[in-house]
Amino acid sequence: MSRILALDTSTDACSVALLLDGELFEDFRVIPRQHTRELLPMISALLDSHKLTVAELDAIAFGRGPGSFAGIRIATGTAQGLAFAAGLPMLPVSTLAAMALTQHQASGCDQLVAALDARMDEIYAGAYRFKQGLPVELQPEQVCAPAQLALPAGRFVATGSGFNYLDDMSAPLQAQLETVITECYPRAGAMALLAQGDWEAGRTVAPEQALPVYLRDEVAWKKKDQQ
Repeated sequence: MSRILALDTSTDACSVALLLDGELFEDFRVIPRQHTRELLPMISALLDSHKLTVAELDAIAFGRGPGSFAGIRIATGTAQGLAFAAGLPMLPVSTLAAMALTQHQASGCDQLVAALDARMDEIYAGAYRFKQGLPVELQPEQVCAPAQLALPAGRFVATGSGFNYLDDMSAPLQAQLETVITECYPRAGAMALLAQGDWEAGRTVAPEQALPVYLRDEVAWKKKDQQ
């Protein structure tokens, strides 16, 4: 069994979770612009409630993005600082996959598309099929205009703030969506569950290798390289 601390600040929500020998404990709050002030006290309170120190954990998971640039940096930097100090490995987790897992647990749907508002009239999106309770990526995570979003064949449950742009999406894509649930955030609890599989498979990284995923920066660099 494992002891995994997970944290996420990639959206207006701030959450920490502890997966402790198969039991999940989570503190989830929607607190825009308060992440820097509240995250460490939330972590301390959760660990203290179980009489644990950071050094007694097995690994630290964090929401590596995509999402708010500032939010992702807060989670990454905090997780790295804790991991460096305690000599722990890290487990980067996709925010979109975590959203998909949350909705899978709520609805039982096996095909989901998760999307976040990326600002500048764009969205971050990822499509997943669930096998044995875990998300399998159907296509790479992407940042795009809502009208450019395309999905593999099949029907999907759609979740996340990116679907506030539903009216701007193509008619064929809208026809693929069974249900649209815009009120969904990445949650540290879902990240802890996803991280457990990576932990068991040995897919940890050293703190200096635990990097955020912005997507938009990657696209910008690709475009520059192609010029």
